[in-house]
Amino acid sequence: MEVLFKVIRQQHNSSAKVQTYLLEVEPGNTILDCLNRIKWEQDGTLAFRKNCRNTICGSCAMRINGRSALACKENVGSEISRLQQLAAHTSKTNAIPEITIAPLGNMPVIKDLVVDMNDFWNNLEAIAPYVSTASRNVPEREFLQTPEERSRLDQTGNCIMCGACFSECNGFEVNSKFVGPHALAKAYRMVADNRDSETENRLEKYNEGTQGVWGCTRCFYCNSVCPMDVAPLDQITKIKQEIIAHKQKSDSRSIRHRKVLVELVKAGGWIDERQFGLQVVGNYFRDLRGLLGIVPLGLRMLVKGKFPLSFEPSEGTQQVRSLIEAIQEEGSRE
Repeated sequence: MEVLFKVIRQQHNSSAKVQTYLLEVEPGNTILDCLNRIKWEQDGTLAFRKNCRNTICGSCAMRINGRSALACKENVGSEISRLQQLAAHTSKTNAIPEITIAPLGNMPVIKDLVVDMNDFWNNLEAIAPYVSTASRNVPEREFLQTPEERSRLDQTGNCIMCGACFSECNGFEVNSKFVGPHALAKAYRMVADNRDSETENRLEKYNEGTQGVWGCTRCFYCNSVCPMDVAPLDQITKIKQEIIAHKQKSDSRSIRHRKVLVELVKAGGWIDERQFGLQVVGNYFRDLRGLLGIVPLGLRMLVKGKFPLSFEPSEGTQQVRSLIEAIQEEGSRE
């Protein structure tokens, strides 16, 4: 079958352009197979990273038809099927199937499909991605773990640092201080490791501003593109749960947001917006700057008739409260 490959090509600090290559391929050919043929048979100047060809090293991550993936894992047949499913909802069809390949996002392009991953690696280093035993006596032999303790590390240990999640991260796109899902997934790997002696310090660090877990926008893209099912968003959520369990509402606005939300919903079935702003932003009238910051919003809401002057609990408050308490009880058992 003939497939038209549209490759987004670019030199460092220059405008991108689309270059097309027509190939006769088999449905089982991987995208990396096709890129190799383009380079070997049609255009030796095309630049891209590759290594293992077996979904192990993570080198060949790139955007394939708009989503970040490993070129050695995705094949022509599955990509065309996916595009055909999308095309079924539109009137646009192509006589020759097209596959568009672009460099990873959130990282500057060096050449063609090769990106500069310095931010990616620097952000990983920022979370101290190694087990620390500095405060403990090092045993004569290895630190032993039970199978249950080791199993907590399995999912995050599967990360191959391909950069797919970082490429799609909306949190980093709008906030360059956010360390990214790859770093925080590895961070949970450290938090969950019973051999690590820096858990409290780690949670303090990951709780800082929007560079840690609170910078995540919960868009779910990292989970959807991860080729190894690491589920970075799930790991970020676990760190948040650890932080909330160790912190008081007065410690930060992010923690108050979570705890106050649950308390208000338990109390009334839904959020009492009058209390929410005062308790979260105003820190129960302790944060004068925060209170002054929401005054203009409150006045605009009053003028528009949108400020809730009273609050009526939901008719299903008891059911909502029971559900939350059941979840909390289940979490405490874990």
